[in-house]
Amino acid sequence: MIRYFTSENGRICRSETAVPGCWVSVVAPTQEEITALIEGFGLDIGFVKSSLDEEESSRIEREDDQTLVIIDSPMPDVDEDKTKMFYTQPIGIILTKEYVFTISIQDTQIIHEAECGVIRNLRPEFKTRFVLQLLLRIAALFLMYLKQIDKISSAAEQELHDAMKNELLMQLLALEKSLVYFSTSLKANEATIEKIFRGRVIKLYDEDQDLLEDVLIEMKQAIEMSSIYTGILSSMMDGFSSVISNNLNMVMWRLTIVTILMEIPNIIFAFYGINTPDVPMNYTWFAISLAAALMVIAAVILMRWKKK
Repeated sequence: MIRYFTSENGRICRSETAVPGCWVSVVAPTQEEITALIEGFGLDIGFVKSSLDEEESSRIEREDDQTLVIIDSPMPDVDEDKTKMFYTQPIGIILTKEYVFTISIQDTQIIHEAECGVIRNLRPEFKTRFVLQLLLRIAALFLMYLKQIDKISSAAEQELHDAMKNELLMQLLALEKSLVYFSTSLKANEATIEKIFRGRVIKLYDEDQDLLEDVLIEMKQAIEMSSIYTGILSSMMDGFSSVISNNLNMVMWRLTIVTILMEIPNIIFAFYGINTPDVPMNYTWFAISLAAALMVIAAVILMRWKKK
């Protein structure tokens, strides 16, 4: 899908056609739309393919009069088991003399917010500022999702005292994987932003310097938070494994006690079931009483031994 947007009075507006200085939003394009981008707008075919590659890493590249910026954006997801996790999706930003393009293989929150006017003062005619505003919002999304990961892991920590559910373990594993995705993408994004900061690929203006510094600061903060949460979650996983092992040992101990106690009546009744008059006190009430007494004594001894 290809949509066109311009700005009026600092607000983003939908346009029916492409006009100079507009933003062209491309989401999950068909083969016909890809051909139109390459032939109609003269976009570099390598830039378009790179923007639509799920495995493409964040980078910045310039070819003739076109500049490609690929940035990783965070995405939430819930699988079939209702396990919440997060991953990253590359977004290609192509700058030409007349237009600014954003190309992604699926709809992302950052593109949706930009189209709906959530990002204030978004003006595509100022291409450098437009890119920096998107990068700043992406950094803010990373921080927001990192806080969600922290809340989910903290809630899971509260359940560790009686945890023996696979769902909780799968949730922590999903969060750990999410942090790996975030950490990798954030470091690649930081390298791309630092290249922009040097001003060799995209022309920087004095009024955009503060915005670029804010983007770099936010990205570094997200990297630090990701590193901290990774360490916390790793320690929590170790603790989780210990709790699971301890709970399993408690269950096995209870089952062992029950097994021992149940064997005592079998032994007593087996002796008194022998067809011989030589068994002492050959009375049914005595066998039952003896078995009950031995079970009580064994239970007391086992419970006291457990406490030691």
